[in-house]
Amino acid sequence: MVPRRSALLAALGLLAAPPTLAETPLPRLQVWRDAGCGCCGAWVDHMRAAGFPVEDNIVRSVASARRMLGTPADLLSCHAGLVGGYVLEGHVPALAVKRLLTARSTTIRGLAVPAMPTGSPGMEVPGAEPDTYDVIAFDAGGGRMSFMRFRGGDPV
Repeated sequence: MVPRRSALLAALGLLAAPPTLAETPLPRLQVWRDAGCGCCGAWVDHMRAAGFPVEDNIVRSVASARRMLGTPADLLSCHAGLVGGYVLEGHVPALAVKRLLTARSTTIRGLAVPAMPTGSPGMEVPGAEPDTYDVIAFDAGGGRMSFMRFRGGDPV
């Protein structure tokens, strides 16, 4: 016999509902960065605050990590990452990463925010107007597209 509460929850579809990204633990984010870069540390803090468990690898040079990850040279910024099988480069907002993880795209290899836009996570400058910038999705074949657009840390 099914207890009354379980029957009610099942009738509402709550027992069979698949967990959403918000309900499941976020995957571990591996980061490679230079110890002397304050903005990289601030980005790591942003990702931790968004719920990502972070493995913070301080390295002399990020170049070998980028080669391992296959990061395109034209999209480089100041730090590299890997989360859920996706490559990250630069100050990618946590919201964009969560959107990618939810979509589970098989064509996107990674996300990048080239250069270092003012106002992007980790690049906040008090009193400065935040830049509007694109988070670029890239694939293994060299394709590029705008994945999301942000002004500072806010999607637009």
